[in-house]
Amino acid sequence: MLPRPPFPALAALALLTVTPQALAATDPAALKLALDTVWLVTTGALVFFMQAGFALLESGQSRAKNAINVIMKNYTDCCFGAFAFWALGYGLMFGKSPDGWLGRDHFLLGNAEQLDYSLLFFQTMFAATAATIVSGALAERTHYWAYITGSIVITGVIYPVFGAWAWGSLYEGTGWLKQIGFIDFAGSTVVHSVGGWCALAGILVVGPRLGRFGPNGEPRTIPGHNLGSVALGGFILWLGWFGFNGGSTAVAEAGIGRIVLNTHFGAAAGAIGTIAMQRLLQAPVLLTATVNGSIAGLVSVTAGCATMEPLHAMFTGLIAGMLMVASERAMLHLRLDDVVGAVPVHGVCGAWGTLAAGLFYAPHLFDPTRVTVQVIGICTAFIWAFPSAWLMFKALDLTIGLRARGIAEQRGLDYAEHHEQGYPEFQGIALHEEIR
Repeated sequence: MLPRPPFPALAALALLTVTPQALAATDPAALKLALDTVWLVTTGALVFFMQAGFALLESGQSRAKNAINVIMKNYTDCCFGAFAFWALGYGLMFGKSPDGWLGRDHFLLGNAEQLDYSLLFFQTMFAATAATIVSGALAERTHYWAYITGSIVITGVIYPVFGAWAWGSLYEGTGWLKQIGFIDFAGSTVVHSVGGWCALAGILVVGPRLGRFGPNGEPRTIPGHNLGSVALGGFILWLGWFGFNGGSTAVAEAGIGRIVLNTHFGAAAGAIGTIAMQRLLQAPVLLTATVNGSIAGLVSVTAGCATMEPLHAMFTGLIAGMLMVASERAMLHLRLDDVVGAVPVHGVCGAWGTLAAGLFYAPHLFDPTRVTVQVIGICTAFIWAFPSAWLMFKALDLTIGLRARGIAEQRGLDYAEHHEQGYPEFQGIALHEEIR
């Protein structure tokens, strides 16, 4: 048998021999474009992987009889949403915007510059994230097709319109919020608060799950079926967030190091803040809350990860973790049933993170003018997203029907909506019963 060639050694020798000449002969602009493209596509793939994290986290926090329904919504909202964003959302958000309100071109993108395709790919992953936030909040009692229709509207219209104000345009003009100095580097408000406020609107329209609150309004715990899935989903989201924030540079540059470090510190501090808050309240230290705390920290640091120092990123995440616990309790007091804590994690902590981006803007901390602009952006996001989503969900409720029937909710939406079950060995009897 012939000896195996030393491929690693030969590859290293080839790199040493060829790379200097290749680099010398390469057009610097073409090389930069190639590097930027690789960075955008790689980080876009990481953001897409966050869909798996959401699916695991949301299904794990739901009951076994609804696990398939939750995963189906996470799996397919990005499928429908991809075409809605390509056809309409990308143009509204990033097209030429001379007046700073809405983009006017780049709809149905084609025959474009090469980098435009990479930007569309990356931003499509962001749009999917905004829609998926709503899924977990409305879990276990929402019709599948009503949810999918709502996610298309969020991806194609509600999210891109505010994004046009805060981030547009990539081609000509600039969004009016961006023009006055609004800072939201990777979307604490543009993505997360908008998704959170849409979720709040849906919660108000669809109502709580059967049995979630007692006759006197007291909350009743409905535990999720797989906490291991919740933890794994949290880890995947944490990993994907390095692409979410790091890729928002849109170019390969040295500043990415601080961005991903701040992202990590925000997540870690968010979990610690949640643990500390639970101990202060003399409450059990829950895994579900701790995972949500790390996500709250990630959400909060997303706005300022490129413009704040690591110490401030840690403080931002710490406060977010504590704020998440407090706002979850406030939601229960108001009898608002949010299965996965989407409104506290994404809506509330996204708003806090956007404010923190103004407070801790390095090196000019606590600038009142900048903080005022941040407050304007935070309020504008709520004023646009919440009423728009409420009207959309109300229209869906009156037409398609947003709420699943009581018998379907009792037996589980896996069977009622999809005629499948995630754990048929334990729930097989329902497969042989007709829902009337």
